[in-house]
Amino acid sequence: MAKSIQARQGGHILADQLKILGVDTVFCVPGESFLNLLDGLYDHEESIRTIACRHESGASNMADAYGKITGKPGICAVTRGPGATNASNGVHTAFQNSTPMILLIGQVGRTMADREAFQEMDYRHVFGEMAKWVAQIEDARRIPEYMARAWNTALSGRPGPVVLALPEDMLRDEVVTPDLRPVAIASPAPSPHSIAQLGEMLAKAKKPAMMVGGPGWSASTAKKAIHFAKRTGLPVITSFRCQDYVDNSHPNYVGVVGIGASPKLLHRIRSEVDLLIVVGSRLGEMTSQGYSLIDIPTPQMEVVHVHSEPAELNKVYLPSLSIASAPEHFFDALDALPDGNGKKSWSDWVSVQHEDYKAFLQPTPAPGKLNMSHVMRHITETMPKSTILTNGAGNYTAWGHRFHQHCNYRTQVAPISGSMGYGIPASIAAKLCHPEREVIAQAGDGCFLMTGQELATARQYGVDVIYLVINNGMYGTIRMHQERTHPKRKIATDLINPDFVAFAAAFGIAGEKVETTEAFPDALKRARKSKGGYLIELVVDPEALTPSLTLEDATQQGLGKTQMTVSRPFIV
Repeated sequence: MAKSIQARQGGHILADQLKILGVDTVFCVPGESFLNLLDGLYDHEESIRTIACRHESGASNMADAYGKITGKPGICAVTRGPGATNASNGVHTAFQNSTPMILLIGQVGRTMADREAFQEMDYRHVFGEMAKWVAQIEDARRIPEYMARAWNTALSGRPGPVVLALPEDMLRDEVVTPDLRPVAIASPAPSPHSIAQLGEMLAKAKKPAMMVGGPGWSASTAKKAIHFAKRTGLPVITSFRCQDYVDNSHPNYVGVVGIGASPKLLHRIRSEVDLLIVVGSRLGEMTSQGYSLIDIPTPQMEVVHVHSEPAELNKVYLPSLSIASAPEHFFDALDALPDGNGKKSWSDWVSVQHEDYKAFLQPTPAPGKLNMSHVMRHITETMPKSTILTNGAGNYTAWGHRFHQHCNYRTQVAPISGSMGYGIPASIAAKLCHPEREVIAQAGDGCFLMTGQELATARQYGVDVIYLVINNGMYGTIRMHQERTHPKRKIATDLINPDFVAFAAAFGIAGEKVETTEAFPDALKRARKSKGGYLIELVVDPEALTPSLTLEDATQQGLGKTQMTVSRPFIV
């Protein structure tokens, strides 16, 4: 006999669907427009953590980081109007990062719609270009249907954010409706014919390379990728902010393309590689060095482009072979190819590149008493390989990208969208996901104060994060471009900062200021022993813009007195 279904309020139905889908964390800033959802979550307190954040941008970026780390949609709930627009930062980040996310927005009651009621907005228009799907649930009986579609949409093809608006009176309605049934997400796989074509292309290649990145990865996929590279002899490149997709210490790893990439690596891709196998990456602006690395629309080399979303193939580039496939299915299919291929003939090609990569890791001179290249190398050499590093955006990230080595999958959590303020909330989400692992958040002084209030969230939920605040007293990236474009006409880029150590102390978080390279190792030791988190303010000379560029160099470039070669992309 079928089990009878009890009438439930819409908010409780929605909370029940989250439980059925396996959601264990909801990031939110509470609002009166979704009180009934919060009441529904109260009934699931033992299985779903509801994390109350201090700003919606913090909540949405925590949801993005959660989605990256777990592979499940990060859930964020916010109120209407200002709450929704504040959360848009994380939605945009999730879209460009291809991160599964569901943003739940409380909405005005249905009887008030289209009157410009208090904080009323049409979210289909607000989020139309930054989400995979935007909808409003008008009937509480359809909540399971909408949630099933939202979950599937967020995870399928190229993952991304979904936005659901929830009229507050709909959440109060009592209705009878069956729950959803979780189903497996369909994912594409390559055809045997495509794999055979790839095998033929590999057999002919003299200087091939494989670039990995993008969505749909896992620790097992990372292992399969490096296994394929090892047995065929391919050099492996990672795309922008996907350095943790393979073990950076592996002999086949040759570097990352993105911020401050190795000039030698960029030259090889532009001029020497005759077959480039791109798995997962869209070859976006940062990875492609401002769309200058690979010719558009017809690449200068043979390109095999593998992506889980067919619409991303042939979108900008016209590859020799397009394969719609999830990364793991692609590497599974490659088992059909023989070992070796060009392994022997490519051995020198790979080893020279790996040696160049290791040489590029060596610390560089820097103005001032504190050298960030030594700081990042010390982190690599002393912290566990499982340590998660997060960051926001700014020139300070160039040191981490260049000098730190990631050996385990999902130890780098960073915004491909280049969103400032991401590192602090991301570190909190990372520690909530993996309390057993050490987490380091990196933030510039401008970056930190955009979401520094989330230290209150970290403290409230007992999150122990090491916060590195790289303080050079300015918006460094903008100042760099300002000097290059309008030399000696500085405006709006200087910063007057608080005492960051005192700021952390106000939340009950210990910390200290470090002004020399030599003082950092002991400070890190103290940070690792501290309970409740620890903030280290790293005072950096404003002249130290990047590992290869000083502020004076940028000014001289702007004045036309020098012709220095630097990697183009630096994110705001």
